[in-house]
Amino acid sequence: MSIHAGQLCEPLNSLSRLEYRGYDSAGLAVDGDKKNEVYAFKEVGKVVKLKELIAAEKPDLTKVFDSHAGIAHTRWATHGRPSRLNCHPHRSDPNWEFSVVHNGIITNYKELKALLEGKGYKFETETDTEAIAKLAKYIYEQHPDIEFPILAKAIISELQGAFGVLLKSVHYPHEIIAARKGSPLVIGVKTARKMKVDFVDVEYSDGLALPAERASQNVALKKANNLLAPADKSLLHRSQSRAFLSDDGVPMPTEFFLSSDPSAIVEHTKKVMYLEDDDIAHIHEGSLNIHRLKKDDGTSNVRAIQTLEIELQEIMKGKFDHFMQKEIFEQPESVVNAMRGRLDPENKQVTLGGLRQYMTTIRRCRRIIFIACGTSFHSCMAVRGIFEELTEIPIAVELASDFLDRAAPIFRDDVCVFVSQSGETADSLMALRYCLERGALTVGIVNTVGSSISLLTHCGVHINAGPEIGVASTKAYTSQFVCMVMFALSLSEDRSSKKERREEIIKGLGQISELFKQCLKLDQSIKTLCEKFKDQKSMLLLGRGMQHATALEGALKIKEISYLHCEAVMSGELKHGVLALVDEDLPIVMILTRDGLFAKSLNAYQQVIARKGRPIIICNTDDSEFPADKTEKIEVPQTVDCLQGLINVIPLQLMAYWLAVMGGQDVDNPRNLAKSVTVE
Repeated sequence: MSIHAGQLCEPLNSLSRLEYRGYDSAGLAVDGDKKNEVYAFKEVGKVVKLKELIAAEKPDLTKVFDSHAGIAHTRWATHGRPSRLNCHPHRSDPNWEFSVVHNGIITNYKELKALLEGKGYKFETETDTEAIAKLAKYIYEQHPDIEFPILAKAIISELQGAFGVLLKSVHYPHEIIAARKGSPLVIGVKTARKMKVDFVDVEYSDGLALPAERASQNVALKKANNLLAPADKSLLHRSQSRAFLSDDGVPMPTEFFLSSDPSAIVEHTKKVMYLEDDDIAHIHEGSLNIHRLKKDDGTSNVRAIQTLEIELQEIMKGKFDHFMQKEIFEQPESVVNAMRGRLDPENKQVTLGGLRQYMTTIRRCRRIIFIACGTSFHSCMAVRGIFEELTEIPIAVELASDFLDRAAPIFRDDVCVFVSQSGETADSLMALRYCLERGALTVGIVNTVGSSISLLTHCGVHINAGPEIGVASTKAYTSQFVCMVMFALSLSEDRSSKKERREEIIKGLGQISELFKQCLKLDQSIKTLCEKFKDQKSMLLLGRGMQHATALEGALKIKEISYLHCEAVMSGELKHGVLALVDEDLPIVMILTRDGLFAKSLNAYQQVIARKGRPIIICNTDDSEFPADKTEKIEVPQTVDCLQGLINVIPLQLMAYWLAVMGGQDVDNPRNLAKSVTVE
């Protein structure tokens, strides 16, 4: 979702930056110069399809509007199949009186729709978002003199669920409203001269107040004459956005860019500001004002303007064919970035500044609960054993959705660790709020500075993996793994009995980058290996102990991008039913690197061989247990047992990549998936 000033088609470049999230349609609506003039285009497919549609319509692409606002969106279907009608932006009526784009899900849209249909409004789409546009028109028609921010608060107050919303209207030409609750929104700022201050004031105005009492479950709106409190218009724009005033007090020329992801706006500006939940931003007359849904709710009274660290070239493919391939090969550098300034191999020390003041409290907790989804869940599974060994604190690893479904008991002396690449994963965010309500200490481990999880948790660690564009996560997994191992090392530094083990792991972490480079040399041999079973419909991945998480992650990668059914099985469970699948044709990848469980893992290998299976072995270099003439194998370097999963996952990532390429799949944008899952 993005917005900015300029020519009609300029938002399309920013939309293209968001395609890595895996969306299925796109659209835009831009103000013209004439009264009630709106240019709107919507199309199914990638942004290039939208560009083709606009070219076919032949608008005047050379025209630059004197003053205008625009909203654009890439959609991932939740309500209604991908179609032109269901594309965003959505409109209140055929004249586009109100236009809206929305990330997230409105959970009470059916109630709102029923109410508005009862008022005579006709719905044309299957989406939840259309209810927002119709609701805006309904409230405006009752109060045609209403200020845009007050109208926005009336709308937002009726919405339940998670959303990042942009709203514009012909009744408020050249203005934009942005609001967020549970879905990310970042505002980029580009000024003609240096800003006077690096923040924007938050305005708590009684003029934005609604009556406290609500109709039953937000289903029935108030009578029109009772819905809105009278506005004190003198308070609405009191700060005049001090950041954007020149020395003589006159607003300086300013462009604003709104997006769900900084990568969409980095080509225009590096100055950004992250909205918080319940913020309502009003962009008008070259100025920006931020209002709150609630007065004096304990949040900061300013929003800081920060400088983005990512460079545009970091999100370009460069010499690689796909972003996923690039990110696999970036892992020797990304793990170093995760450890930089934190790991000191010479002095055998680990320093995590974001956790320092809470470390004593965490050591005294009764249990540590890791809560995550997908790949992040697998990274938590991978480090569970080393946390238990080093800290001797009870450890639980939970899938966020299941954790919420069970309403699992949480206590004040629990520590809940939330792991997410984007920091915006909806299930994890809801679980985070659940734990905060119950008084637990919360820790965030995320890749995105300013994300919701990083803002809401008490403390945390940024994994510093850099932008990850491919939908199938690779370098974020290994960076999360490394950061959580460092977390365990920090927690155990007061235990003298663990000193030797800690030093062994710290030494191993210092060598990981070089071992990654050795592993990546397997690229072409793995490509050749994949040729042998690229036409298979199913495969198994077997791992035991810490390598079960590696198998889970490898199977997920293969499923995500190659669409090959792949099941991860704990080796100890093979004989309890799964062995029935084994024959001479089924590809079975077995992780058999040397560790304390190697002898037990070897039992599963013998069981497969005895049933004429032909396993593909991931083993350590020159392991004599697996002669080259009898076994198909992938040889990887050996490291400390608790870090071996970092090494072993590399060939599985490469295997997934080459299987997808050979199958002709869209590697970076697998069907039906999105990069950041901001819906339940």
